[in-house]
Amino acid sequence: MAWLILIIAGLFEVAWASAMKQSDGFTRPWPSLITIGAMLASVGLLSWAMRVLPLGTAYTVWTGIGAIGAFCVGVLFLGESFSSMRIVAALLIVSGIALMRLSSSA
Repeated sequence: MAWLILIIAGLFEVAWASAMKQSDGFTRPWPSLITIGAMLASVGLLSWAMRVLPLGTAYTVWTGIGAIGAFCVGVLFLGESFSSMRIVAALLIVSGIALMRLSSSA
């Protein structure tokens, strides 16, 4: 259950990062409110998952989901570059997440 909660926390991290980009420096009210709500949900769920999962594993997976998710949102919806170097970097992050998961005893 802790892993599912951690994944959901990571998805909320993607949501807040994406909404923050759309908030235009917190000058647009709805994206700003979504950012704050998603941040609270993300950190709250991370905290819940950390009751079972080790700090290093939980934090690494959470930030990794956020990084990969933000990368995908940027490329798919915001017109950010999709170069081979960025793909390799994303694959390295995914590899690190998988290794953290495999090395965790929880």
